[in-house]
Amino acid sequence: MIPDSSHSEKIILICSERFGFMANQNHRILMVSDFFYPNFGGVENHIYYLSQCLLKFGHKVVVMTHAYGNRSGVRYMTGGLKVYYVPWRPFIMQNTLPTFYGTLPIIRTILIREKISLVHGHQAFSTLCHEALMHARTMGYRVVFTDHSLYGFADVGSIHMNKVLQFTLADVSQAICVSHTSKENTVLRSGLPPQKVFVIPNAVDTAMFKPAPERPGSNEIIIVVISRLVYRKGADLLVEVIPKVCRCFPNVRFIVGGDGPKRVRLEEMREKHSLQDRVEMLGAVPHAQVLPDDMVVLAEPDPGDMVLAIRKAISLLPKIDPQVMHERMKKLYNWHDVAKRTEIVYDRALECPNQNLVERLSRYLSCGAWAGKLFCLVMIIDYLLWRFLELWKPAEDIEEVPDIVLPCQSDGVSLKDCSEDQCLR
Repeated sequence: MIPDSSHSEKIILICSERFGFMANQNHRILMVSDFFYPNFGGVENHIYYLSQCLLKFGHKVVVMTHAYGNRSGVRYMTGGLKVYYVPWRPFIMQNTLPTFYGTLPIIRTILIREKISLVHGHQAFSTLCHEALMHARTMGYRVVFTDHSLYGFADVGSIHMNKVLQFTLADVSQAICVSHTSKENTVLRSGLPPQKVFVIPNAVDTAMFKPAPERPGSNEIIIVVISRLVYRKGADLLVEVIPKVCRCFPNVRFIVGGDGPKRVRLEEMREKHSLQDRVEMLGAVPHAQVLPDDMVVLAEPDPGDMVLAIRKAISLLPKIDPQVMHERMKKLYNWHDVAKRTEIVYDRALECPNQNLVERLSRYLSCGAWAGKLFCLVMIIDYLLWRFLELWKPAEDIEEVPDIVLPCQSDGVSLKDCSEDQCLR
């Protein structure tokens, strides 16, 4: 039984009983993505904080990503989180060059060495994620995929990405989306059955973001934007919105954190409208987020509608108590709740029956008249290469690594008993 009687944990308990399992068995998880520290962003933070809390619950978590500069090989992070920085260099936007089969040997070795039971891939843009999930399914591992973003359907890039996603998710055990809108988007793009997609929102580290004890004396209003400055995140809208808001409200100042190809347009806008003293560009910064109706003002992706939404938000400011808002955020979006709900997805994935190659190929054939046959060919080759590696270097010849025992565990205290501060520090 889950001891706490909070609302979120009651939901978890009910879900566990409904599906016929309890979220208490220990897992050995490999998190895979091209996006991880020292790079900063939402996906990177999600993987790190989720991993830390899963470690706290007694699971083993290993992260696999590509090398960053001179950071290559095996590194250890807080809480005993082990990270494999494989010697692949990013090709574009921190993504590695697609190799299809080039990563199979090292992924197989990591899975065997760490005695992994489940692979969790993150982000549809990550080449490494797609290849790891493909190889893991070939080897019979259960896999979970988390989609962190929304994508379109009309432009060439989105069409290509949606077909890749359809290939990867054709044989995925379970999937996670960070909002109900994201779930609809992912199901439409990939053709994945909705019942295989869970919605688990992102969380906020409320220990790091706290309101000031007292309201500032001046009437200055600071609007903070934290985002990758790319088209799909709406950076182009900022170029039109910021000058209009600054004209309407002389006491408003903007702070823009993040980097990306659209940063140049924002800096040009700042120069053109002489807003250097009212728009501060921070560049890439460490570390943000779906809220209740009374905590957010929504707008259509149109500059005029966004200006109206900002105007409404500014008018609501005097009625808001920052401390009360912060306490609500702590209860609504915390990483412990996210990790507990993710445990249930892992349990559900491990309950999925393991199918042979012929049964799995039928899923890929349903991806399209030509694409389905191509996907089948890719998987058949992957299977043959895996069988060859099994003969060339049998699994019993790969040394399994011992698990790290942390000080709190060696003293007879499980990681579950460590404090939340230790979990997130």
